[in-house]
Formats: sequence, C-alpha cells, structure tokens
Amino acid sequence: MDYINAFWVGGLICALVQILMEKTKLMPGRIMVLLVCTGAVLSAIGLYEPFLEFAGAGASVPLLGFGNTLMKGVKEGVDTQGFLGLFSGGFKAGAVGTAAALIFGYLASLIFKSKMKK
Repeated sequence: MDYINAFWVGGLICALVQILMEKTKLMPGRIMVLLVCTGAVLSAIGLYEPFLEFAGAGASVPLLGFGNTLMKGVKEGVDTQGFLGLFSGGFKAGAVGTAAALIFGYLASLIFKSKMKK
C-alpha cells in the first residue's frame, strides 16, 4: 500500500504542476520555487511529517521535500545559533543535495553532448 500511496500522491503533485504550467503564465522556475516554499510552509506548520508518513517518497522526492529540508535546517540553526541560524541553517541542511545535483549534472555534461544550437 505504501507504493500505491507514493505513486498517486507523487503523480497528483506532478499533474497539478503540469496544470499550473499549462493554464497560467508562471514560468517553470517560479513553479519550482512555489513547490519549495509550499514544502517549507507545510513543515513550519507541522503538516509535512504526517503527509510524509502517508505518502512516503511521493511527498519527499518532489521539491516539497527540499523545502522541508531547508525548513528543518533553519529551525535547527535558529535553535543553536540564534538569528544567524536563519542564514546558515538552510545552507547546511541543503548543501548535500545541492552539491550532488551539481556534481551529477557536471558529470552528465562530460559524458553526453548537448543538442543546443551554437
């Protein structure tokens, strides 16, 4: 049942994003920021953890999970460092995922050829 919940919740999130892209003038980058901010807000008000328990990877893999990670880092940073934790907490929490995306993107660019026109 966990796989089914993850599949339909993740699919529903993707379908809603596709509808946003088709029916509004929002650019993909802004929609991605909207997803990250939604994950952070859900985490801040305490709704993300129950949602994650229900949907599993369907909730944590899309950008909602990155927003949750950033929010956890900010909360932990504020608890330990005070006001400066607002800035450093999110960077520390999101550094591993961001670094992995950059490294894998760079490796893929070395292996594959771009089809963009010059």
